[in-house]
Amino acid sequence: MAIYGTALLSLCLLAGVILGNWLGIAIGVDANVGGVGIAMLILILIAERLRKTGRIQAPTEKGILFWSAIYIPIVVAMAANQNVLAAIEGGPMGILAGALSVTVCFALVPVLNRLGQSDSEPEETL
Repeated sequence: MAIYGTALLSLCLLAGVILGNWLGIAIGVDANVGGVGIAMLILILIAERLRKTGRIQAPTEKGILFWSAIYIPIVVAMAANQNVLAAIEGGPMGILAGALSVTVCFALVPVLNRLGQSDSEPEETL
């Protein structure tokens, strides 16, 4: 079942990499700028369009959902790897900026949790 949707994923990745390379050239950077993210957006848009028109079969839809679930952690891991290398090469300011952003994100988790709860839901206490 997971093999279905692989062709669509690969086409989206190819299109995203090409668009990312073009975007890099357009802004004067010798790198792929957001190609994998663009590919993910293309995959989401095409899958939703196929779902709305009823032209997607159940095994293909499940395959696309599987690859989408696998795809996001891979993208996050790739981005994190690049960010760590850039921070180390950037010196103390890059490391400080990364550490502060992680600290702020961790501090905002409880705030976002409280905002996401509705009034009718009882608050869990540990």
